[in-house]
Amino acid sequence: MQKSSVPIVKHISNFLDFVDVEKGLSHKTQENYSRFLDRFKRWLADNKLTGILPHQLTTDLIWQYRVFLSRHAISQKTKQTLAKKTQNLYLIALRGLLQYFSKRDIVALPADKIELAKQDKKRTIHFLTLEKVEALLTSPDISDISGLRDRAMLETLFSTGLRVAELARLDRDEINIKGSPNILELVVTGKGGKTRTVYISTRCLGWLKRYLEKRHDVEKPLFINYSTKKGDTDSKRLTTRSIERILKIYVMKAGLPVNTTPHTLRHSFATDLMNNGVDIRLVQEFLGHEDISTTQIYTHVTNKKLRDVYLKSHGEPNARK
Repeated sequence: MQKSSVPIVKHISNFLDFVDVEKGLSHKTQENYSRFLDRFKRWLADNKLTGILPHQLTTDLIWQYRVFLSRHAISQKTKQTLAKKTQNLYLIALRGLLQYFSKRDIVALPADKIELAKQDKKRTIHFLTLEKVEALLTSPDISDISGLRDRAMLETLFSTGLRVAELARLDRDEINIKGSPNILELVVTGKGGKTRTVYISTRCLGWLKRYLEKRHDVEKPLFINYSTKKGDTDSKRLTTRSIERILKIYVMKAGLPVNTTPHTLRHSFATDLMNNGVDIRLVQEFLGHEDISTTQIYTHVTNKKLRDVYLKSHGEPNARK
C-alpha cells in the first residue's frame, strides 16, 4: 500500500472512470455518484480541506460530514433537511471512493468505517397489478414500427425483470427467434459485471418477432431510435433516458400512477413471481441481486397473501362452516 500525494478531489474523475469501466455500473449510477461526490467536494472546500490526501481522511472528518448531511437544509424556505435514505446515498458514494482506493493500493480509511444512517421507515416498493400491467403493455399503437418497438420493449421489461440499463444494452443478434419457438434463455450482464440468465416468454417472443420482421436496417441494437435525423452518425441505440421518456407516455395513456417507471415493471415481475409461490432464492437469481436482503423487500407480498388465506380459511369462524 502506498500513500498518495494527490488530493482526494483529484482522484474522483479516475474513480468515475473505474465505476464505468471496471464495475460496469449504469450511466445513471455514474451520474449519481458524480453528483453525490460533488457535494462532498463542496463540503471539503467550505471547510478548507480541498488539499486533503486519501490517508488524511479520518473517522472524525467522516463524522463531521455525516452531521453536515443530517442538518443540511435542501430548502431555505421550509428548512427541510435530507431524508435518511438520501443521506445514505451520499455516504454510499463516499464508500465507493474508499473501495476504489483499496483496489488501487492507496492508503485510506476502510470503506466499512463509514456507517449508514438508520432509516426511519421500512423500504416500500411500487408495483402494478397484473390488470394494470396489461393496460400498460397494450397501450402502444402497433400500426407503425415505433409502436411495435414500444410494445416489444414493454413486454420484454415485464417478461424478464431486466433493469432499464440492461434492456438498453440488448443487441438484436441475441434474440434467436427461429431457434427459440417457446422460450428464450438470455445471458445478461448486470451490476458489477455480474452475469445471469433471464427468460423471455412465448408471448414476449411473439412481439419481438413482429417487431424484428418490420426492421429493414442493419443497426446492431435491439431497440433503436426512430426519431434520429437522417444522416446522423451517432448510435441509434435507445438510451435509458429515452426508454424512461417513452414509458411515461404510455403511463399517462393507460391512466397509471405518475411514479411508474421501468423499475416498476421489474418490481411487478418480482411480485408476480412471489405471488405464484416462487422461492425467494430463485427470485434473487432472476433479478441478479447479490444480497438476499435486497430481494426480501418482496416478502410483503407473500406475507399479506398468507394473512389473507389464513383469514379466509381459518381466521374467521364463519369461514369454517
